[in-house]
Amino acid sequence: MTEPGGISHRWLCTGDEAYAAMNEAIRGARESIRLETYIYEAGEPGDTLRTSLIQAAQRGVKVSVLVDSFGSLALPEDYWISLEHAGGEAAWFNPLSLGRFGFRDHRKMLVCDEAVAFIGGFNIAPVYRGDGVTRGWRDLGLRVTGPVVAELSDAFDEQFERADLRHRRFTRLRNPRLPRPSLARTTQLLVSSPGRGMNPIKAALIHDFHHARDIAISCAYFLPTWHIRRALTRAVRRGARVRLILAGKSDVRLSQLATRGLYRALLRAGIEVYEYQPQVLHAKLLIMDDVTHVGSSNLDTRSLHLNYELLVRFADAFLAAEARELFEADLRHCRRIEWEVWRRERTFWHKLAERWASFLLRRVDPWLARKQIGSPTH
Repeated sequence: MTEPGGISHRWLCTGDEAYAAMNEAIRGARESIRLETYIYEAGEPGDTLRTSLIQAAQRGVKVSVLVDSFGSLALPEDYWISLEHAGGEAAWFNPLSLGRFGFRDHRKMLVCDEAVAFIGGFNIAPVYRGDGVTRGWRDLGLRVTGPVVAELSDAFDEQFERADLRHRRFTRLRNPRLPRPSLARTTQLLVSSPGRGMNPIKAALIHDFHHARDIAISCAYFLPTWHIRRALTRAVRRGARVRLILAGKSDVRLSQLATRGLYRALLRAGIEVYEYQPQVLHAKLLIMDDVTHVGSSNLDTRSLHLNYELLVRFADAFLAAEARELFEADLRHCRRIEWEVWRRERTFWHKLAERWASFLLRRVDPWLARKQIGSPTH
């Protein structure tokens, strides 16, 4: 779908659809390819995409690949040798060491010829193959063109330059005082990096929560900051409807436990909570009236404070309407959490496990990451 200003978008609703579109774009590239992901695994679809990347490099396309060294831990160290021999380049973000494992590149993007980009939650791994209902994890992606593609290209280049994560020590103490996002723009790239304080993603989300009358969020890992919880609660108090689709099945049990520990407070605040049932939920979709956020960031402590993340904010009524249709379709596969039923199902041991999970993810994980800030390897 094409909008004013030369922007166009296409929703990618399944892993099969997303990988086919990405492969088509790689095969059609003539100048440059930038691929960044948290998880890249051998097998399909990764091997097919790698073959297309190698072929692109052989025909003279500048190919750059950036994968996170922790997220892609299972990937053989020599996996990219064929690409490098063909003239491409590959880097491992934040190579693993005992003193610097806490900060990860969780971003996902593919940019071809600085003309078309792919964003969303899809990593490159076999578990995403399928329709998200009968098989394969449930996720979402977006193919976009327009000015934001150049911004994504620049963001990739900056990240590729700092792949070894060797920064001056003082820059690791807090997020830099980044300018607040220009929310008057139709399309806005929001990026965040590890550190305390308000980052552009949090600032934009809280701004949009404060002004929205209808909030719909699909989120794989949900353990939001106090500011975000307060913004959602206040939205309900002023009459807004707030609905959450969260993971009924999760690949991170600890995160799911911590999230369920919030249900009592969320339900008492009037927030509607649903759990996606058929498959593991991995989507990151936020809709606030006519504004939609799509990208890699979850609403949890790690995404909002410890990882490198990106979201693209679209102030477009048509795109938001399409996003709501996707949200409503997923609701049909959800179980609504009703407080009385939920309260009866939970035992003392459930509550204890949820509190411990929350403590580990809210307190221990950030503490361990901050302990690495002063490491001389940074």
